[in-house]
Amino acid sequence: MSERVTVMLSEEEVDKRIQEIGEQISRDYEGKQVHLVCVLKGGSFFMCELAKRISVPVSLDFMSVSSYGSETKSSGVVRIVKDLDEPLKGKDVVVVEDIVDSGRTLSYLLEMLRDRGPKSLRLCTLLDKPDRRVVDVHVDYTGFQIPDEFVVGYGLDYNQKYRNLPYIGVVKLNEE
Repeated sequence: MSERVTVMLSEEEVDKRIQEIGEQISRDYEGKQVHLVCVLKGGSFFMCELAKRISVPVSLDFMSVSSYGSETKSSGVVRIVKDLDEPLKGKDVVVVEDIVDSGRTLSYLLEMLRDRGPKSLRLCTLLDKPDRRVVDVHVDYTGFQIPDEFVVGYGLDYNQKYRNLPYIGVVKLNEE
């Protein structure tokens, strides 16, 4: 089986929207420092581009979680693969995700981070698939709401391929 990728959101559309989100975060945190927490691996491309567009002081940290194991659908059981390097106590935190899908993993993750005592905690995602939501998760900053398609690019992958695409594409599988 092979696959082909078609463009859903162009590089220009993604870049423009990230600029707008950066400006909004800058307004919301005027006079403060914002601590961005990236959910690896997919969120890294988005977070780096977003951080460049935020005009208030920014600090960064990374964590990696897994809820899939060897399955293709989330098990709902979240395992921390890489935890944060710094405490969150008293910080204004924005969790940066590539995509919000079922909400299971993020709901658990946000609750766990709230227990660490940040001054504030918000969620920012490049892509949101509300049609797939199983657990209610409040998203404070959304790049794009998208339909239930399998997407790649800008950090999102299919079998570790296509993360480096500068746009958001839809994967179509071709049977040979």
